[in-house]
Amino acid sequence: MRMETSNPIRTEVLIIGAGPGGCTAALKLAQLGVDAVLVDKSRFPRDKVCGDALSGKVVRTLERLDPALAVELRQQSELLPSWGVTFVAPGGRSLRVPFSRNTGEGQAPGAILPRMQFDNFMLDAVKRDGRVRVIEGAEAKRFERTTDGWSIDLVHPAPPTANANCQLILDASGANSHFARHIAKLPMEPRHHCAGVRSYYSGVSGLDPQGFIELIFLKQLLPGYLWIFPLPNGRANVGLGLRSDVVRKRRVDLKALMIKLLAEHPQLKERFTHATMEGPIQGMGLPLASKRWPISGDGYMLIGDAAHLIDPFTGEGISHAMISGMHAADVAAGVLRSKGSVTSSALETYDQRVWKRLGKEIGISTRLQQLANHPWLFNFVVNKAVNNPALADTISSMFNDLDMRERLKNPRFYMDLLLGRSPRP
Repeated sequence: MRMETSNPIRTEVLIIGAGPGGCTAALKLAQLGVDAVLVDKSRFPRDKVCGDALSGKVVRTLERLDPALAVELRQQSELLPSWGVTFVAPGGRSLRVPFSRNTGEGQAPGAILPRMQFDNFMLDAVKRDGRVRVIEGAEAKRFERTTDGWSIDLVHPAPPTANANCQLILDASGANSHFARHIAKLPMEPRHHCAGVRSYYSGVSGLDPQGFIELIFLKQLLPGYLWIFPLPNGRANVGLGLRSDVVRKRRVDLKALMIKLLAEHPQLKERFTHATMEGPIQGMGLPLASKRWPISGDGYMLIGDAAHLIDPFTGEGISHAMISGMHAADVAAGVLRSKGSVTSSALETYDQRVWKRLGKEIGISTRLQQLANHPWLFNFVVNKAVNNPALADTISSMFNDLDMRERLKNPRFYMDLLLGRSPRP
């Protein structure tokens, strides 16, 4: 029996999910003059379990979308500029890798900002723009194909249910997307999925004054890692992630393991002796891009986590969501303005554009994830880099230069390391 419905909503594009990917798509569609509605099951501000790191790609994408918005982001009081990353090898040695050769000068390439603040910042930008209608507290359910596109029920906590009719769906509803799983038929394969947990702490000692994030590769966690991301006022986002097939094989309780490592591991226990956990440890699922799936189909495009676009090595998903949101909006506008059909063949250009932009980088990250199975290699590279400034500079450049990162696929790179030489172009 159908629930009572209010007057139907009619739009060209329905965007499901008001996270960074959905909001980026909404803002771009507004710029392109496409009629759109953005719907989210939550009311904002709401928390999102995440590491909270915003890479340089996030800022650059925001600058391309709206330069003024990028300036406004850097002014957020909860934001901490981040100038680099510190890798801690399984053997315990650290390698400090700056994102810029001029650390501390000008604007930091990266930042750390809690997702509650960042997501609310993005949605507020959509609301202020005013050209895309925003509906909060309504979950998209019952997707039905019609002669004109889609009929979707928007279910509120209390009746009546609204009905939306659109030509095209952009699904940006995240890692647990109902649409991606049941309509687009993207499976959750443990080999290409990561389980993670995180919590906020105050009073953690040894946080980097320049906002360097820490990726700590402990033997107990390989091929995953533990992270410590500093925040303003002495707070930190602390968590760990491990591939889901490994979690299943080892029968690991990640929450219990995190508490144990922070309390007992020689590299961590002193830093957390006087630390206080703020709230519970929360879990998350991360569908990885280590396997390529179709991300569009008949009348829809998938964005960000819903499209399984999370970086297999770093776990980064925000920038990929925003980048794919930009491309989805461009493709949607092109197809709709040409009065063409929104069939799977017409939308296939979206897949091509996303993989052209992200495919090479994701391929390299997949290789790096595979190398994470070998503790000796991590120790070897870090030990060499600590004593070789030119090599350390090369590794630093890999974070901002894909051609440098491409060297990791060349066997000569490892021969140069073995012989103590600076890697050659």
